[in-house]
Amino acid sequence: MKIIHVRAVQPETPGSPTDWRTQLGQILVRIDTEDGLTGYGVGGGGLAGIHVVETVLRDLLVGKEATDVEGLWDRMFRHTLAYGQKGLVIMAISGVDLALWDLRGKRENKPLVALLGGQGGTAVPMYKTGWSPKEVAEGKLEGFKALKLQMGRMSIENAIEQVAQVRKTLGDDFELMADAFMGWDLETALEVSKQVADYNLGWLEEPIRCDDLAGYARLRDESPVPIAGGEHEYTSVAFEYLMRERLHTVFQPDVCWCGGLTELIRIYDLGKKYGFRVCPHRGSEVWSLHAIAALDPDPMAESGRPWMGFVHGQPEVVNGSITVGDAPGFGVTFDEDLWG
Repeated sequence: MKIIHVRAVQPETPGSPTDWRTQLGQILVRIDTEDGLTGYGVGGGGLAGIHVVETVLRDLLVGKEATDVEGLWDRMFRHTLAYGQKGLVIMAISGVDLALWDLRGKRENKPLVALLGGQGGTAVPMYKTGWSPKEVAEGKLEGFKALKLQMGRMSIENAIEQVAQVRKTLGDDFELMADAFMGWDLETALEVSKQVADYNLGWLEEPIRCDDLAGYARLRDESPVPIAGGEHEYTSVAFEYLMRERLHTVFQPDVCWCGGLTELIRIYDLGKKYGFRVCPHRGSEVWSLHAIAALDPDPMAESGRPWMGFVHGQPEVVNGSITVGDAPGFGVTFDEDLWG
């Protein structure tokens, strides 16, 4: 099953946030093999990511056996190591790796959840990202049993008020988390964590810059609330350092950015080795969902993003949970006219 074509496009994504996710947005990678199979994966990096896929990575892949998924990942990573340990190149590799896994599932005529040791039809509970206290008060729970508040760049007073208000509305049994999206300095993060300690937060996510490792060491030692992070980290090498140093309690790789499914599996293995929870970013999207359903001892998937509408066949959310499908590979399709 030799690879004959490797292509990438950047589909239009109406409603995408007005930040780097628009300018360096999601890319769709397509890999065709000589026996007529096509695999798809979503990566990142926008036009720059497309350039990496269609030049450097394509030249490494065309003519190679698509079945050697892990070997091809190592080949791509080592070839780009001098300039691609993090960021755009790894985002591009992520899309390629996911397309190779899609091919693996289609060749075996099985959903990827089955190849990973699980089974299609598995229902995974979800947590909702982004409700406001007003929406919570209006009862728009839609069957969800867990919620993550967005508190980036809020003042200490507003952050505490939101947590208190939502906890009072939902009661003590509802699972509640908070995400500051790198919006605070260390002292603010410490102060917020101490003042919300009595509200039983499952985690406080990325309260400071993702590269402030010294700051996360202080949070590890002083925060009464578990700290989550890893959404903006790349490869299992980096995640192993974070786990070894115990800089987070919950790890949140994004499979479309961190290196693909090959790396997500390795990160799950590291979580088991070091005793940490892995809870992938955007986990309800098919690219992570199969791994969560198969590998996670305490599965919970984050709600997906509405601007990913170019994916057809994404499972629907029903009463706060999502069920992984049983179609081969990731089980999703795309319009042919995306490829011109």
